[in-house]
Amino acid sequence: METLLALLIACLLGAGGFCAYQRRKLKQLAAARRSQDDEIDRFRLRLNALEQESLRHSAFVSTAASVAFDAILLLDEDLQILSLNQSAARIVKAESAIGLRLPDVIDSDDLRDLAKHTLSEAESLDEQLLIGESNFRVRAKAIDLSGDTRYIGIAMQDITDLVHLNRARRDMVANISHELRTPITRIRLIIEGLFLDADKPKRKASIQSLKEIAMETDALLWLAQELLDLSMIESGEAILRLVKTPLKQVVDDAIARLESQAETKHLNIVSHVPQKLDVLCDADQLKRALANLLHNAIKWSPPGDAVTITAAESGEEVVVTVFDNGPGVADNVRERIFERFYQADVSRSGDDGTGLGLAICKHIIEAHGGRIWAEDNSQGKGGHFLFTVLKADAEFEPRQAAIDDGDAQELELPETAAPA
Repeated sequence: METLLALLIACLLGAGGFCAYQRRKLKQLAAARRSQDDEIDRFRLRLNALEQESLRHSAFVSTAASVAFDAILLLDEDLQILSLNQSAARIVKAESAIGLRLPDVIDSDDLRDLAKHTLSEAESLDEQLLIGESNFRVRAKAIDLSGDTRYIGIAMQDITDLVHLNRARRDMVANISHELRTPITRIRLIIEGLFLDADKPKRKASIQSLKEIAMETDALLWLAQELLDLSMIESGEAILRLVKTPLKQVVDDAIARLESQAETKHLNIVSHVPQKLDVLCDADQLKRALANLLHNAIKWSPPGDAVTITAAESGEEVVVTVFDNGPGVADNVRERIFERFYQADVSRSGDDGTGLGLAICKHIIEAHGGRIWAEDNSQGKGGHFLFTVLKADAEFEPRQAAIDDGDAQELELPETAAPA
């Protein structure tokens, strides 16, 4: 009996110890779990922070790619398009270029070769490529993101307008050089002829020589004035003062300015402008635009012919027409002849001129709130230029206008953009 009791007590003591051990074990496990929970919470916070940083980075990359002027493409090693921005989407030929190969959407062997060559280069490559009818500056670089996988990043900047502008400026320099060389050479030869005559120069010959010198000097002055006009327009220094002005007075002043040139070609400038027709204009600037159109007409009119100026009311505007019997403007260049430095190479082309006169006319007329254009010459009926100017009683509120003394409006001529 005592033995049984002892065994029972031993069992009870053993069970109590086992339970105590289990309680200690449970406490240790609970502490370990709390530690793990704390670690999990710390990892969760770090993961959330990384996710937020990744989202911000993705948003930045996406925004930068979307608003970038350059076309941006991401390719794999097989030249398959993985991503592209909106600017690039306007260049490719497919509606959805993702998953297609670069040669399938942009027809350019040079671009394909540049992309392939990039994989073997450590530095980025820059090239100027002609793709279709557009010029692009292209930069390509191989990108190592993970492991053995390599990607190709391509940025394409459309520089077509810049190339055209540079070509136009080179042409302008060449034209100006020719324009300067020709009259200077003629003036020198005429003067040498006057001084090297064995006999005393005859009065009639001397007068004719002086007239030729005056004509060539006028050509030099005209060239200098065109360059000055363009410089003032582009710098914003040319100010218009719009006042009520008789149109006939402006036309007569412009004709008087070109009278000597017309006489040289035995041309007659005829004006059919009503006496009582007032317009809202800057007389000096409008006279300059008219003089450019008349200079153009005299230049291309056959000798002994006539140049005609007419004016007629049309609503709140007055339409002014300058007409000559020269070759006229070909239909395919009518929209371009008012561009800076542009010279038609078909019906109105020539070896002289800077291509600035009509561009200056366009700036001046548009600053007056009018329009200027050349009529269709399908029938070869001569040069036919028209522009509009507001009547004196018409309302005109320019964007940068200020009232001066209650009668005049002043505004700056619009600055010329780098090209559209």
